[in-house]
Amino acid sequence: MAADSRSSIDPRSGFSPSTYIFHSKRKPIPLPTSTQLDVTTFISSRRHSGTIALIDASSGRRLSFSDLWRSVASLSSALSSSHSIRKGDVVLLLSPNSIYFPIVSLAVFSLGAVLTTTNPLNTPQEIAKQIADSRPVIAFTIRPLLSKLAATSFPIILLEEDRISADDSRIVSTIRDLISSDPIQFRRPEPVMQDDPATLLYSSGTTGASKGVVSTHRNLIAMVQIILNRFQLEGDGAPETFICTVPMFHVYGLAAFATGLLGSGSTVVILSKFEMGEMMRVIRVYGATYLPIVPPILVAMLSAEKPLPLGSLRRVLSGGAPLSREVIEGFKEKYPTVEILQGYGLTESTGIGASTDSAEESRRYGTAGLLSPNTEARIVDPDTGKSLPVNRTGELWLRGPFIMRGYFKNHDATQSTLDAEGWLRTGDLCYFDEDGYLFVVDRLKELIKYKGYQVPPAELEALLLAHPEITDAAVIPFPDKEVGQYPMAYVVRKAGSGLSETAVMEFVGKQVAPYKKVRRVAFVKEIPKNPSGKILRKDLIKLATSKL
Repeated sequence: MAADSRSSIDPRSGFSPSTYIFHSKRKPIPLPTSTQLDVTTFISSRRHSGTIALIDASSGRRLSFSDLWRSVASLSSALSSSHSIRKGDVVLLLSPNSIYFPIVSLAVFSLGAVLTTTNPLNTPQEIAKQIADSRPVIAFTIRPLLSKLAATSFPIILLEEDRISADDSRIVSTIRDLISSDPIQFRRPEPVMQDDPATLLYSSGTTGASKGVVSTHRNLIAMVQIILNRFQLEGDGAPETFICTVPMFHVYGLAAFATGLLGSGSTVVILSKFEMGEMMRVIRVYGATYLPIVPPILVAMLSAEKPLPLGSLRRVLSGGAPLSREVIEGFKEKYPTVEILQGYGLTESTGIGASTDSAEESRRYGTAGLLSPNTEARIVDPDTGKSLPVNRTGELWLRGPFIMRGYFKNHDATQSTLDAEGWLRTGDLCYFDEDGYLFVVDRLKELIKYKGYQVPPAELEALLLAHPEITDAAVIPFPDKEVGQYPMAYVVRKAGSGLSETAVMEFVGKQVAPYKKVRRVAFVKEIPKNPSGKILRKDLIKLATSKL
């Protein structure tokens, strides 16, 4: 950057009036310059004083760092020599959180293969769509989820200790067999470069079809550095203990808990599913210091009759939606020794784009935080395309080393989201205040956030329109204290139809994952639309919430 534009940056807000770019106020983080580098090598080569890498919360099984890297080497070797996995091959991982999730992820990355993950709650039809698009050559899954891969023919490796006689013919091995084998010294046919694809994660689109987000090793390495810097895990400090409640199939769970934190010597205690009593037991038994959660869990902790015993816990990390003043103040009063940190990010930004990194920063109520290190932003008027200054609301554009390469096999979607200068259009309406704090006002993309999951309204609308007694439909986010938002449907019935609200909910419920279910229905004579036929969701949201 030229000296004159750098000197024109307002130190308070990070805004440059000459370029209309907001610059991160955080200290830049050095990133590796070598072009030939994969994220697994980057993480495994970092020095730290940690001893235990992973703990399975339910069984108490522990994996040391030496065990972890031996397992990764054995699995990489077996995938390459026995299953011919090569650079660029797509590998599907369909599993809840487990001690094996990081091992599989790191092994796949080390080969230059591409990892695609999916939500275990998704229906077989939803998973089949992702498989048809990503075309994996092999899959890892657990026995209870095999039925969700019924229509596939590729080989499957079970994330189980042993095989049983009833296992089907597609199962070629178990994870235990592969990580128990001796790693063979092998040379990769092709070196893995930082700009090679590493992950193919599917993000909810605005048009109903989810899109594959291609992130590179460079993107993941940048995010690992940002995460370790954020939690001050660089250097020779004492290793921390993180409870992993967030799903590892999601970008943040994958970047932080299945990969990044392992580079710091921190211990990750893995919960396969969330249950409040079990989470409290794990915090106590393993002396957890960090707890990442979504806002509904934090609200539940706040709502407990008396303070829950949090032992050594020092920090709670909340993401998905900004917390209100009442929640932050109430939590601080109930748990005075625990700091709340918040974050904002997207699959397309490999996890984090802004965050609050101290209790003081979190007291800027309603903020998503300050821009992450090495990050630039613009606020752009959606109507005119002009960049806006401080305290003006527009679409947030982000640029940094963690921004995705693009959407998989979808040139048009990539072109409309990423511009030639590397700016990512986030689809969120935001503004920066005079101190450089980001505030998210609304979602241009209209996604419904249910317990941290993203639900695209258009997908549910397409299902509703397939019902023989429905002529038109619109789905909106309905606010809820416990889950954040849930899908509500406005439905126009065919003349003479006696279709009930329950029947509509059941019709959708049978075809989608539980978090996508329509949980409220209202019948109307017509769906309000603008002249071009676009649903006026804001009018419907106003109508729904005016009765609260």
